[in-house]
Amino acid sequence: MLTGNLVGVRFSKGRVIPRYIDVRYPDWLEIAESLLLIYRESIGRTRGEIEAEVAELFGDDPANWTSRGLAKVLEDRAEFEVVADLPPDAAREKVFMAAAARRNELSAQHPRRERFHREPVLRAVADEFGVDVARLESTLFADLKDENRMIAFDDISASRLLERYNVALAQAVLLRSTRLIVEVRREKPSGYRRLFRWMKFHRLLYRVEGSAAGGFVFHIDGPLSLFNATNKYGLQMALFLPALLLCENFRLDAELAWGPRREPATFHLESADGLVSHYRDTGSYVPAEITAFLDRFRKVAPGWEVSEETDFIELGGEGVWVPDYRFKHKNTNLDVYVDVVGFWKKSSLERLLRLLPIYGPKRYLLAVSERLKVDEEAFPDNPAPILRFKEIPNAVELAAMLDRMALDTSPPPSD
Repeated sequence: MLTGNLVGVRFSKGRVIPRYIDVRYPDWLEIAESLLLIYRESIGRTRGEIEAEVAELFGDDPANWTSRGLAKVLEDRAEFEVVADLPPDAAREKVFMAAAARRNELSAQHPRRERFHREPVLRAVADEFGVDVARLESTLFADLKDENRMIAFDDISASRLLERYNVALAQAVLLRSTRLIVEVRREKPSGYRRLFRWMKFHRLLYRVEGSAAGGFVFHIDGPLSLFNATNKYGLQMALFLPALLLCENFRLDAELAWGPRREPATFHLESADGLVSHYRDTGSYVPAEITAFLDRFRKVAPGWEVSEETDFIELGGEGVWVPDYRFKHKNTNLDVYVDVVGFWKKSSLERLLRLLPIYGPKRYLLAVSERLKVDEEAFPDNPAPILRFKEIPNAVELAAMLDRMALDTSPPPSD
């Protein structure tokens, strides 16, 4: 992610316009290749050594934000680690204590005091650890950020680096947003489904209008509109942007609180701007814990099939509901839609509980996270079962609830 001092923009009538790179411009491709060469040959080097070489090549002038921004993108693709033969904090403590003891010893000498020399202190501590002095010295500050060593690098082509930089620039602008309106039109049902799931995965707070036929308009709370977890939520919103870029026809309008004074500004982005996502169009990412939960469910409930191909449920002109899963009972072909509600506004959940009994499918089940801190009194008139959970839903409890629904021979609720 680009830091604030690397975000190059210009302003026009209160609008923030990022200074995107022309990814076809030969000079930028040459700069990208030069930076890539540095990182490709830097396995085992410290972060400070790499930064010094970048500064030597391009200068460290703060105005040279583009080249430094490209280097930041590459730094984020590198993996750094503390590489030391000894725990640095323990080695420092030993050296500092030994040095203090030696200085006290010299101070006690009278009338003539011997000068302090660091070499005997380092040699004594190195002997205590069973290493030579050079290895001890290389360990002392190995846990400082600039002394961390690069152990891996996720390589990329020069053109993809320039594309990735442009996306990172737009992401950095979105971190200052207070409100977003996103319109997505003429997308395939699978594309809409992917978009809804990415929004849910990134725990974005939103309200949606429209339909799959006419397109959707999303009203998304920006990170600066929240009182808590601003940085974390802003990062989630920035990480969502590449998923939006997979859509063929979209426009995004953001209200910003820009600069130290958080002055009002706007930002516009649309598909015609040509930003290229680095996400693969393979559906939304599924966290490992959810995969483990589904694997566990299939073991304890072999009578049910699980599908992620769910329908768009129109909610009477108040948006849509896209449940996470459809569970089909193999013996009866009974369908139950299941939604895992983990990070919503309380008002959004209350709205869903109000509309689903009227417009929802015949049978559905909500798994509600205890993080929402919604009391049981919030569900008094809801006809659907509610499964409460802490981290992930309990597969055994869910299977039992679904089995009871399959055995219920009473007519399902009417529309």
